[in-house]
Amino acid sequence: MRSQEVKRVVVTGLGMINSVGHDKNGAFEAIVGGECGIDNITLFDAEKFSVKIAGEVKDFDPTTVMDAKEVKKADRFIQLGLKAAAEAIEDAGIDDSVERDRFGISCASGIGGLIAIEKNSIILENRGPRRISPFFIPSALANMLGGFVSIAHDLRGPNLGSVTACAAGTHAINEAAKTILTGGADRMLAVGAEAAICGVGVGGFAAMKALSTRNDDPKSASRPFDRDRDGFVMGEGAGALILEEYEFAKARGAKIYAELIGFGESGDANHITTPTMDGPLRAMRAAFEMAGRPKVDYVNAHGTSTPINDKNETGALKELFGGAENCPPVSSTKGQIGHCLGAAGSIEAVISLMAMERGIIPPTINYTTPDENCDLDYVPNEAREADLNIVMSNSFGFGGTNGVVIFKKL
Repeated sequence: MRSQEVKRVVVTGLGMINSVGHDKNGAFEAIVGGECGIDNITLFDAEKFSVKIAGEVKDFDPTTVMDAKEVKKADRFIQLGLKAAAEAIEDAGIDDSVERDRFGISCASGIGGLIAIEKNSIILENRGPRRISPFFIPSALANMLGGFVSIAHDLRGPNLGSVTACAAGTHAINEAAKTILTGGADRMLAVGAEAAICGVGVGGFAAMKALSTRNDDPKSASRPFDRDRDGFVMGEGAGALILEEYEFAKARGAKIYAELIGFGESGDANHITTPTMDGPLRAMRAAFEMAGRPKVDYVNAHGTSTPINDKNETGALKELFGGAENCPPVSSTKGQIGHCLGAAGSIEAVISLMAMERGIIPPTINYTTPDENCDLDYVPNEAREADLNIVMSNSFGFGGTNGVVIFKKL
């Protein structure tokens, strides 16, 4: 009976932490205000690195979400994910009356515990195998984000994980929705988290020439769609959403932010790091068609500040909507918080939903010089009030993996 019912998926809770705020309200207000969390790296000594800037979460105390004795068992990405998840659950008003057997989790991380991997590799090299931490493997596994969060909140439904580079956060939302739509759960917590600002993380991306080298001007380094963009800036953080089957949410009187009306996924099948226009376009089109080809009021773009992505994403949006003149306003919030990799889709979905709730479009900061290949309305430098009823959020990752979600206000 359950699988034959027509199901709808709605969002009832949000949580977020990133380089401009430790909670969704503070972070969103900073993003809308054009504040930038990108600065000189403090999490490790970057003096010898070609890239010395990132969007770090400053002054984060993991003991606010877990016991002090447990902190050493969880990599930083898990700690950040626990913070966002706890906020989303509180925001949704989830209490002990909610059945936990049908409440699952869909987690995401592009890399997982890279800090733990780096640390224990150094220990192995310098001190030998017997000194490797017994907590190393459990803290480094990407899916352990779901493990820690499910234990903390007694979520006994499906426990899933997406590890699809920078599309992982969006894919986690999609997987959560699919689970509800197919009857596998009544509620799902979708959470994406990333903390890869360490020597091997920054050094690895820098070796690929993927990062901005504006070390002397961190606040202006991430400049999506601007002609003078020269690469992305690494960020860290987490985003979380509570998804529920509509009838269950309505029955408990939950506040509903929006309905998830469309999602799409695709593969480029082209190159491990160089994106195409076709792959993202097919993911957008799939979400757009599933949603019934609606009037989209705002697109939170992947907008990484890399030369190829921003050009391709612009082209794909024009193709989807039938020309630049028909495209809705587009902005990228990576100028404020950097690129949070596997957490980006989760964080940007939260931002998109808050933009819709509050009727304001976040700006694309550091947009000063137009690019002839990027010719849309990017909401440059200042937020814009707008009546938003339908929003789209894009995420694309290495390996040619793409994910898109579309939400509608109820």
